[in-house]
Amino acid sequence: MAKEIEVKDLLDAGVHFGHLTHRWNPNMAPYIYMERNGIHIINLYKSAAKMQEAAKALSKIASSGRKILFVATKKQAKEIVAEEAQKCNMPYITERWPGGMLTNFVTIRRSVKKMDAVDRMKKDGRFDTLSKKEQLQVNRMRAKLEKQLGSIQKMTRLPGAIFVVDTLREHIAVKEAQRLNIPIFAMVDTNSDPREVDYAIPANDDASKSIKKVVSYISEAIAEGLSAREQDLEVKRQAKEETKGSKKDQPKETSEKEAKEA
Repeated sequence: MAKEIEVKDLLDAGVHFGHLTHRWNPNMAPYIYMERNGIHIINLYKSAAKMQEAAKALSKIASSGRKILFVATKKQAKEIVAEEAQKCNMPYITERWPGGMLTNFVTIRRSVKKMDAVDRMKKDGRFDTLSKKEQLQVNRMRAKLEKQLGSIQKMTRLPGAIFVVDTLREHIAVKEAQRLNIPIFAMVDTNSDPREVDYAIPANDDASKSIKKVVSYISEAIAEGLSAREQDLEVKRQAKEETKGSKKDQPKETSEKEAKEA
């Protein structure tokens, strides 16, 4: 259950500051409260409602066992998104978006498997049998892949949804998700088109305080969904154990042969 949001907290974080009025996207009109000093001000009551709506849907996706991919490559969002995605154990892209990340996922997985192969080599000792030059080359390849794809190493299939900070900057990720009908959740500023995504959260996507406020709320909701899943799996496991136990305790039926011998 997504927790209540205090509009004052959103105000303090500067979530309401949009872009200069001449840079606006008219499709954001329903989410704009007013214009002040040439800047559009976002209606925070609508932001809060959209945050709760998105959190509820993402929590449900997480509880079904599917991954949610966080995407944010802009400087002021990278660290925040990486930290919050790690908190809820979800994959993320904060370096350059690898073209075909979603639409050519098989190739991306191949690259990830190269990392896994190197890790196995180091564990079983095969790495030590390589020459110094070969070890250097393998380590360089592993480091490069780690930087690009390390954060999605555990994502073995396409995500159940993506969460984007700044749809204009991450337009390639948005387009790929659209092509595959993957639900898109996003922080959408006054210069962006909310129609591009399934769940738009009207918010300042440039200030780190605003990004932190929105993304941490979403991260908590996902963590709740994961927790609910764990509890559900535990209940099922216990029920299975009890069923097994009750079967063992039941007296065996006397076979026909045993009955005749008796």
